Amino acid sequence: MVLQVPQTQALTVTWEQLPADFVLPDDPVENIQQPLLAAALTDALAEAGLVNSDMLLASNFGLVATVNSKTVVKAPDWLFVPKVAPVPPGVVRRSYTPMLEGDPVAVVMEFLSETDTGEYSVRPTYPYGKLYFYEHILKVPIYVIFNPSDGLVEVRQLQDEQYIAQQPDAQGRYWIPELQLFLGTWYGKRLERTTHWLRWWDEAGNLLLWSAEKAEQERQRVEQERQRAEQERQRAEQEHQRAEQERQRAETAEAELARLRALLPPSEQ
Repeated sequence: MVLQVPQTQALTVTWEQLPADFVLPDDPVENIQQPLLAAALTDALAEAGLVNSDMLLASNFGLVATVNSKTVVKAPDWLFVPKVAPVPPGVVRRSYTPMLEGDPVAVVMEFLSETDTGEYSVRPTYPYGKLYFYEHILKVPIYVIFNPSDGLVEVRQLQDEQYIAQQPDAQGRYWIPELQLFLGTWYGKRLERTTHWLRWWDEAGNLLLWSAEKAEQERQRVEQERQRAEQERQRAEQEHQRAEQERQRAETAEAELARLRALLPPSEQ
């Protein structure tokens, strides 16, 4: 599916440092699930060893572009940039301007709330709709929209400067080339919340575990090792008891033989 975007004036996009006095949007999180979803995505990548210090993975974090001399900032629910320039010691990164501070943004995700549909906005004029901003201004290769209430996920890939809705594979997952991983939905519990989650799978189809899942997996492994060790100890104890019983039987038999020999006449001993 090709998204039809209204025609508008030509865009002049430049990459300029965010003014120090610029007030970043401080909109409240629309849904308690949104930061949990974002944290789960990053947690699995980190646990798999796929995160390094050059990357930028962030949630509700401002992406900056200057369009026709106006500063535009959008804060997706989750984003991935492969490589960014380091900030000086003691400086906190408060936003990200592609090209100026590092690579273009590779992936953005938006999680739907019950009250907002701005994730689909193609408004072609300032301050621009989210979808329009990602497609025509930042030109992000992958745009994901996820509805946690029903688990519906949509993945759009930039092709010939337009977003094309992708089709999932037989398992209902989408290949994300920028991360060399599959993205799909999973229903289950995390942090005592049972709902739909976005999750990663590697190329072989293995689920990337969360840190809590890995910790539980390790706990089970240790418990199994403990049980095996206890079983081995019990087996050794049983062997020891059998050997002790055999020794006692041999001593009893030898004592009985000695007693019987003592009863024989001296000539027969």
